[in-house]
Amino acid sequence: MTPPAASVADLVRLRTHHPEAVAEAAARRGRRPLVGSTGRLMIIAADHPARGALAVGEDELAMANRFDLLERLCLALSRPGVDGVLAGADVLDDLLLLGALEDRVVIGSMNRGGLAGAAFELDDRFTGHRPVDLARSGFDAGKLLLRIDYGDPGSLDTLHTAARTVDAMAAHRLPVFVEPFLCHRTEGRLRTDLGAAAVTTSIAIASGLGGTSAYTWLKVPVTENPDDMARVMETSTLPAVLLGGEVKGDLDGAYEKWRGALRLPTVQGLVVGRSLLYPADGDVAGAVDTAVGLL
Repeated sequence: MTPPAASVADLVRLRTHHPEAVAEAAARRGRRPLVGSTGRLMIIAADHPARGALAVGEDELAMANRFDLLERLCLALSRPGVDGVLAGADVLDDLLLLGALEDRVVIGSMNRGGLAGAAFELDDRFTGHRPVDLARSGFDAGKLLLRIDYGDPGSLDTLHTAARTVDAMAAHRLPVFVEPFLCHRTEGRLRTDLGAAAVTTSIAIASGLGGTSAYTWLKVPVTENPDDMARVMETSTLPAVLLGGEVKGDLDGAYEKWRGALRLPTVQGLVVGRSLLYPADGDVAGAVDTAVGLL
């Protein structure tokens, strides 16, 4: 008999007295193919806290309340058409204990060392899941962030480690979602370039990482001008999902940008986090359902 799922109130007790419960929950978790019968993917992202990125809009600590975040995630994961979640190890462990990952796609976030706002942000060390951790836990894929600033030597270390991680994931026959950006610093702050040329270049670089691209997916933003996406996505034959990113108030506008890009042949789905988990009107279920409808 499957033990009853823990409640949020049980998490600290389980972690204190039965840390083995995490591995046990992972071992008995029901799994499914990465891409199901719809041929599309709808993934909820919640890997921001592990990089110290807790802000949503004007609230700098919106994602800091773990119990609130877990409740929002469980609600999002329960909605029809949601395939799974992308998160760091601590969040995934919580969701395992809560029984929220049954028959869901589980994607572990791998490099979280490039802390938001840090001087070493682009030396983005792999401080999260390793390929061996994902394989041992029976998770379905990994994700790595690849931010490249031609003027920052830290980007080269990240680029090299990302390539070796692509190799390691392929050795385990595990898909890896590579999220590439070209970026630069302006007045000390890191800015991503979402122009068509920059996104095209980042896709070309990411597609060529490692000794094989057989298990590589891309996780890409919509360009500043959404009309450029058709040409940009011609850069690679790798399957891709759209990065939702932070939406500053205009969620309807974001839906329109995503809707157009989702029609492109290499685009297989959406990975969206804060804008669905923390919508301005507070209606998580409504925001998620609308996003699912775009697919």
